[in-house]
Amino acid sequence: MAVLRTLAMGIGLLHVVVPGRVVDAAEDLAFTNPEAGRLRRWTLPLARLEGLAFVLLLRRGGLPRPFRTSLGLFGLLLAAIPRRMLAFGLGLSYENPEELEVRPWVVPVTRLLGVVYAAVVLFVGKADAPEEG
Repeated sequence: MAVLRTLAMGIGLLHVVVPGRVVDAAEDLAFTNPEAGRLRRWTLPLARLEGLAFVLLLRRGGLPRPFRTSLGLFGLLLAAIPRRMLAFGLGLSYENPEELEVRPWVVPVTRLLGVVYAAVVLFVGKADAPEEG
């Protein structure tokens, strides 16, 4: 578990230090035409902030209730309506989301990510909870 936490913290730190490279790599994976995307001016600063929040939450060792609730709701939405959520996210991040061609595997992975988020919320802290005697 410590190895996964360290790996996750490393990914979060990459978002903080080199958000442009992380976004470029994600674009190359997710789009058939990554060169067409025009990021909004706030996308990279928000990616940096997301990485910082991720690292801080991992260091803390758990998710405060407001974060758990938000993450759980977000996960349920991703799992239930992945195409809409993907379109929403692309619209927030890109000036021209309609020009981006998303690879076929992105929608199922979006749904899977939603299931993972919901599972994290359901089971976070359960493994460390004291057993009743």
